[in-house]
Amino acid sequence: MPRFSARWMVALLLIVVVGGAFFFCEYLIYFPTILKCAWPRLGHARGAEDADGPPADAAVRAMVLSDTHLLGAVGGHWFDKLRREWQMERAFQTALWLLRPEIVFILGDIFDEGKWSSQKHWEDDVRRFHRMFRHSTDTELVVLVGNHDIGFHYEMDWFKLQRFEKVFNASSTRIVTKKGVNFLLVNSVALHGDGCPICQSVEKELIKLSRDINCSLQGSPSGGGVTDSCDGSQLYPPSPPIMLQHYPLYRVSDAGCTGQDAAPPEERHLLFREKYDVLSKEASQRLLHWFKPRLILSGHTHSGCEVLHDNKYPEVSVPSFSWRNRNNPSFILATVSPSSYTLSKCFLPEESTVIGVYCSAGACLLLLFLAHCLWMKGLLQCLSLCLLGKHKSL
Repeated sequence: MPRFSARWMVALLLIVVVGGAFFFCEYLIYFPTILKCAWPRLGHARGAEDADGPPADAAVRAMVLSDTHLLGAVGGHWFDKLRREWQMERAFQTALWLLRPEIVFILGDIFDEGKWSSQKHWEDDVRRFHRMFRHSTDTELVVLVGNHDIGFHYEMDWFKLQRFEKVFNASSTRIVTKKGVNFLLVNSVALHGDGCPICQSVEKELIKLSRDINCSLQGSPSGGGVTDSCDGSQLYPPSPPIMLQHYPLYRVSDAGCTGQDAAPPEERHLLFREKYDVLSKEASQRLLHWFKPRLILSGHTHSGCEVLHDNKYPEVSVPSFSWRNRNNPSFILATVSPSSYTLSKCFLPEESTVIGVYCSAGACLLLLFLAHCLWMKGLLQCLSLCLLGKHKSL
C-alpha cells in the first residue's frame, strides 16, 4: 500500500511540475507581462497644441510592431518555426485581448523568405500569417512591405511586389486616415534612386501624395488657403502625416541609441550601409522635404532607437517582435490625435526567462526522480531486513 501511494504521489508531482511549467511558459506568462503596459495619455504629448489634449475618443490607439520574419520552407527548422511562431501568436493575441487597439501596423519583413519562396510556399506562409495575426473587425491590420517580403532592390520585381499587395489588398505606398490622423505608408525598398521601373512608380506616387498632403494643409485655417496649383488634388485631413516604413532614414550608426532594446554595445558603433541598412542620404532628405512628417516609425534593424533628424523630425526604430531576432521583443503603443501624439513601449516576455523556467522544472523533475529512487531503495532495504529477521527467528 505505501508503495502504491508513493507512486501516485510521484506521478501527481510530475504532472504538476510539467503541466505547470508548460502552462505558465506557453500561455500565462504573456498576461502579467502585457498587463504592465498601458496606453499613453495625450496630456503631455509631443506636438500637442492644447495643453489639456483632445478627448480620448478623438485619438487613435495604434499598436506598431515590426520584423516578424515568419520562417519559410528553405531556412526554417521545424522546431524553430513552431517555437517562434507560437510566441508571436500568443503575444499578439494576448495584446489584442488586453489592449484592444483600433489599428495595428506591422512595419515590414512579415515573411523571412518572401524574396525567393515559390507560389506554394508563399501561400503556406500567408496562411500561417493570417492564423497567427487573426483579429476582429474592431481592429484594422495594416501591413507594410520589407526587403524580406519582396527582396532587396536587386531582387525586387513586379511579380513579388504585386503578389504581396494582392495578399493584403492594398498598394504598398499610400495614406491611411483614421480619426483625422494621416498615416503615410512608404515602400522604402523601392527608394534606391536608380530609376528602376518600380522605383519610378513609387516615387511618382510619393510626389502625388506629397502634393495632396501639402494642399490639404494649405486648406486648413492656418495654412493660408488652397492655391490654384492644388486643383485636382485629393484632400486629406489638415494634419502633418506620421510616416511609417521598413528602412530607417539615413543615420551613421546606432552609436547614439540607448535603452534595454538598443543594439548590443559591441554593435552600436558599426557603420550602416546606405541603401542596405538604412535609406540613402538623398532619399531620406527627399522624404523629409516632401512630407515634413511629425513622426517617423521604422523597423529593419531589429533594435530600438530614437533619432532626431534636422533637429525637428523624430524617428523611432521599432525592435523585432520575434524571439528569433532578439531576447526581449517589444512593440509600440501610440495614442495619436490630429495635433499631437505620445508613445510608450511594451516589452514581451524574454526568451531567457522561459528557458530558465523550463530548466528549473527539469531540475525539479530530476530531484523528484532521485528522491523517489532513494526512497524506494530505502524501502527495499527495510523490507529485506524485516524478511531476514523473520527468517532468523524461524
